[in-house]
Amino acid sequence: MKATLLRLVTDGFRFFFLAAGTYAVFAGLAWGIYLGIHMAGGLVTDLPYAMAPHYWHGHEMIFGFASAAIGGFLLTAVPNWTGGQSAKPYFIGAVATLWLSGRVAMWFSASLPGWLVAMADLSFIPVLIAQVAWQLMKRPKPQNVMFLIFLSLFWAANLLTHLEWTGVTDDTVQAGLYGGLLTVCALISVLGGRVTPAFTRNAMRREDEPESAWPTNFPLVERAAIPLAILMPVPVLAGFPEWAAPLALALGAVQILRLTRWRPLWALRQPILIALHAGLAMLGLGLGLWGAAVLGRGSEVAALHVLGIGAVGGMTLAVMSRAALGHSGRDLVAPGPVAFAYALMPLAAVLRWVASDLSGAWYFPMVLVTAVLWCLAFTLFVVALWPALAGPRRRG
Repeated sequence: MKATLLRLVTDGFRFFFLAAGTYAVFAGLAWGIYLGIHMAGGLVTDLPYAMAPHYWHGHEMIFGFASAAIGGFLLTAVPNWTGGQSAKPYFIGAVATLWLSGRVAMWFSASLPGWLVAMADLSFIPVLIAQVAWQLMKRPKPQNVMFLIFLSLFWAANLLTHLEWTGVTDDTVQAGLYGGLLTVCALISVLGGRVTPAFTRNAMRREDEPESAWPTNFPLVERAAIPLAILMPVPVLAGFPEWAAPLALALGAVQILRLTRWRPLWALRQPILIALHAGLAMLGLGLGLWGAAVLGRGSEVAALHVLGIGAVGGMTLAVMSRAALGHSGRDLVAPGPVAFAYALMPLAAVLRWVASDLSGAWYFPMVLVTAVLWCLAFTLFVVALWPALAGPRRRG
């Protein structure tokens, strides 16, 4: 047991990917139980957290679950980008404690001062920014330094939620939640645009596919992707979501166009590869739906869940599983349960999108099925990849 605990802080991906998967299940169950009680005619009034239940749900999926996935990825990837050393175990243990303190403070926020909850929840990302910046400065490249912009926007979005909860502002929670989600989506667009065609190309090379069949890019589309991703969350954080709608529509179209050149049909051969394509497809679809909804066409709640479940949930599951296998010395082949989990995410996103247009007796059952699928997917991830996350690294 002691050896396992010590091993969890030896690499950034170990603790934080395990934390992301476990917390995804916890937060999904907490929300599902709350909805189930209401569906059965009950009323939950004595909750441990101070904010409205739907705000806790949204906040913890974005700034709890997604922040752990982002932290684990950057603590693992940045040393590879720069050729530097990974973070020391004591540092990983310290930032893990900060992340956990934020989750505990949010859960028990009804019995804690608002300023203390804010301090606990806002402490993780600045320390992560400092670590990433220190490592990137050893070999600064614009395509890597831009992740500091996304982290800063992400932290600013979380700050907006706490400013309202502590009484400093009157109406900034929604801007913070929406801005945080769109910032994660923007980060996924940039990261996915980098790794998806590269991993597909590598797989095709290993299978001796001719170079003419490898993924290619539209140069103009690629040049537009990064500026659109960086700019998209800014109007939302400033309180003008209608200005972000055209940017979201454009970035969604860019993402779909990119995918058409990245050989998604060939990627169907490998679950660990098609999961990346599926996550980016949900990103393009979700951005288009959200942009249209802000302009008055369609349900904004439905679009946000396509992004949150299909894009963020799907891509984090795909990236975390691939990184866990690769960095633990295992073959890049998704175990059967994880491959099944990949398929559950777009299904859950579609069901939640359909549920938003339902009313009466069908709405709650559909939402609960979505929650079950979400929890099942991340349970499969945690159980199947426990040896990669908590076990010793394989040699060779």
